[in-house]
Amino acid sequence: MRSGGSAGRGRRSGRDNPGYRCAECGWTTAKWVGRCGECQAWGTVMEATSAAPAGVTKARTVTEKARPIGEISAENAKTWSTGVDELDRVLGGGIVSGAVVLLAGEPGVGKSTLLLDVASRAAAQTRTVLYVTGEESASQVRLRAERIGALRPRLLLAAETDLSTVLGHVEDVSPDLMVVDSVQTIASDAIESSAGSVSQVREVAASLIRVAKERGMATVLVGHVTKDGSIAGPRVLEHLVDVVCQFEGDRHSRLRLVRAVKNRYGPTDEVGCFDLSEVGIVGLTDPSGLFVSQHAQPVPGTCVSVTLEGRRPLVSEVQALVAPTASNNPRRATSGLDNSRVSMILAVLERRAGARLSGNDVYVSTVGGVRLAEPACDLAVALAVAGAAIDRPLAAGTIAIGEVGLAGEVRPVAGVGRRLAEAARLGFTSAFVPAGTQESARPPEGMTVHEVPDVLTALSRATFPLTGSGGGSGSGGGGNR
Repeated sequence: MRSGGSAGRGRRSGRDNPGYRCAECGWTTAKWVGRCGECQAWGTVMEATSAAPAGVTKARTVTEKARPIGEISAENAKTWSTGVDELDRVLGGGIVSGAVVLLAGEPGVGKSTLLLDVASRAAAQTRTVLYVTGEESASQVRLRAERIGALRPRLLLAAETDLSTVLGHVEDVSPDLMVVDSVQTIASDAIESSAGSVSQVREVAASLIRVAKERGMATVLVGHVTKDGSIAGPRVLEHLVDVVCQFEGDRHSRLRLVRAVKNRYGPTDEVGCFDLSEVGIVGLTDPSGLFVSQHAQPVPGTCVSVTLEGRRPLVSEVQALVAPTASNNPRRATSGLDNSRVSMILAVLERRAGARLSGNDVYVSTVGGVRLAEPACDLAVALAVAGAAIDRPLAAGTIAIGEVGLAGEVRPVAGVGRRLAEAARLGFTSAFVPAGTQESARPPEGMTVHEVPDVLTALSRATFPLTGSGGGSGSGGGGNR
């Protein structure tokens, strides 16, 4: 009986102390697995070490008493400009001393180029900047700095991958701004794993954040991304830092976008636009011209819409081509647009507006490599495809804004006033908007706004008489253009 009880206690002890634990979320399992069953992270399940029971935490003597919040000085939390206006816009006016910013993006998108430019501009403001590179040699970074004109006496460069050495550089030069490119390449001797592992990234980030807060040193960490575009490393990394920025851009396009997904000091709906060229990266205060093609005369199959990137309206052009095909399975190809969304709009055109698209290949694309994921561009896609189907252009200076539903209705979207104002500033004179839009009662000067309740009405007012019911509406709506 005694031995059976001992065996039972042994089995219970084995269950109470599982052999493996997820380093990211704490999920436990009795045997090793490659993927965590709780947070679905790969490679984070490691053998759990048996630890002594934790003792009771006792209170310590307070060295500095708590004070009323109104007596706390906010002088150290003021922002200072990085010298790059578009980045300041995203950060909320500039960077805060002691703040830690995590900038993530795909390889080759321009993170190092942007931060080297930021470091150079900060050094030009008589600030001491320490640029730590773990992915390139010092000579390689120097060549890039020479190419973009970023050579400054107060910009200090160190090629290091050891955390202790990096902290030693901080003690030596006492920088106002430190850039670490990247956090996945720095390793600590206190952790027995390779650089870039979950435990290493957590330890390195925690050490750098602690030093930044103690010294009031602004810090920018470059982070890698996974195949699906999310930030690599433990999720706790995003919780530890003050600002998380995502650097986006197509390799085949010069446009780069920086957006904040977390910001303790400012808004998260601002977007910075940059132009990546051979001489470096330059902020774009007015990027709308990149996404609209220039035609001497209106071209069939084109329509312009206005999308909102954060708070910023961007005028973008949608182009469509409808070509007959002998294939039993016509092609549906898109570029810069969601394929399933375009397929839905094509089905609405065929069913609700009488368009004949089933025997044709349909190609829909954006101009300038921009990606339009907002439903407000649905109406522009519908008008572009309808115009391409009958080979008739829209009137010059026309834009379309609205979401298209499966019943053929055009639904309202947010920020119509800002969209119309941006279009009017660029010279557009006619706009199609959803019915019931309040801004249509007070349109911008020189612009005529047409309220359309559904796709059929929009096509008729755009003088696109299609087959079936669309033809009748087109003949009656031509005068409303």
